[in-house]
Amino acid sequence: DKQRMKILIIDDTKLSRAMILKRIPEKIKQNASIFQGVNGQEAVELYKGVHPDIVFLDLTMPVMDGFEALRQIKAYDQNALVYIITADIQTKAKERVLSDGAAGVENKPIDEQRLEEIFSSLK
Repeated sequence: DKQRMKILIIDDTKLSRAMILKRIPEKIKQNASIFQGVNGQEAVELYKGVHPDIVFLDLTMPVMDGFEALRQIKAYDQNALVYIITADIQTKAKERVLSDGAAGVENKPIDEQRLEEIFSSLK
């Protein structure tokens, strides 16, 4: 039996998490365990606890932001697959997270087709 994919969604707004969830392809969702958190600290703790296959991470959050969470996750596991999904698409922010090891930076709200592409690149 193929192991279930583990997906981690981190965003401080419930609506944003729901949007990502809704747009994950159905065939992926059926075989996935989905974990959610509301800030960077939860992102890091959940990452260490469940070792997800892929992380969707917001940048602007309370307690710990996505920049710091990304750094800590990559320090813990350099192979972590982290996609930043943010409304803050300033070039500076984008360059910073890419140099810190993000797999990609996506504009919020992410579209279905883009999610489909991301998941099909995982195989």
